[in-house]
Amino acid sequence: MQLDISGFSCGYGRRRVVQALTLRPLAGARVVALLGPNGAGKSTLLKGLAGLLPAQGRVRFADHDLLALKPRARARLLGFMPQMVAEGVELTVLESLVATLEAAHLPQPGGALGRAAAVLEDCGIAALAMRRLSQLSGGQKQLVSFAQTVAGDAPLLCLDEPTSALDPRHQIAVMTLARRRAAAGKLVLVVLHDLALAARWADEILVMKQGSLYAQGSPEAVMTAEMLAEVYGVTGHVERGSRGALQIHVTGAV
Repeated sequence: MQLDISGFSCGYGRRRVVQALTLRPLAGARVVALLGPNGAGKSTLLKGLAGLLPAQGRVRFADHDLLALKPRARARLLGFMPQMVAEGVELTVLESLVATLEAAHLPQPGGALGRAAAVLEDCGIAALAMRRLSQLSGGQKQLVSFAQTVAGDAPLLCLDEPTSALDPRHQIAVMTLARRRAAAGKLVLVVLHDLALAARWADEILVMKQGSLYAQGSPEAVMTAEMLAEVYGVTGHVERGSRGALQIHVTGAV
C-alpha cells in the first residue's frame, strides 16, 4: 500500500500550519520519521491525516481518498497515537483496549475481548492487562497507547511523539514495536525529536520546516550538517560509527 500526499494544507481555524505539502509517494512496510523543530507542522500533519483537524488537498492511501472518508471508514485504514495519554482513567488496560475496539465498530474475529488480549500479548504487556491505567508509569502508558493504536490492525499508523519523555528502555520498546509493524507490511509515520532515534530506526525521513517539506530521503541522505544548521539552527556533523550506525554530533548553536 502506498500513501500519496499532494497540495496538503492543514491548521487551526484560519491559521495554516502545513501549507501545500507535496511528498514523494510513501511505500508500505516502512518506518518514516517526521523531523523538524517545534512548530514545523509534524503533529499537525498527522492530525490532519487522522481527521482530527480540517485539511485540504489530495491524500490517497490503499486506493481511497483518505480525506473524504467518514470517521469509521478512516479508522479501518489509519490508527493514530496521540502525544498525551488521558489521565485519571480508571479502566483496566484490557478494558481500555476492548473499549477502543468497540468504539471503532471494527469487526474482530473472536470478539473484541479476544483481540484485545492478543494485542497485549503481541506488544509484550499482557502482564498489565488487569492493572488500571491510573496506576501505570509513563512508559507503561505509552506502551498501552501504542497497543490501543494498533488494535484495529490498520495498515497506516500515525504515531505522534511516541517516545517523548520516555527513558531509553521504553524508547527502544516502542520503536521495536513500530519496526515490527512495518515488517508486517504497515506504513508507520512517527514524529520524533530525537535525531539519533530517527537515524537508527527509520527507513525514510521527512524533515519539515515552517509547515513545508525541507528534505525527504534516507537517513544518510537527509542527516547532514547543512540540515542541522538550516532547520535546527545548530552546528554539528554526522558520521558512521564503528558498527555502521549514523551518529549525529551537535556542537553548538548557529
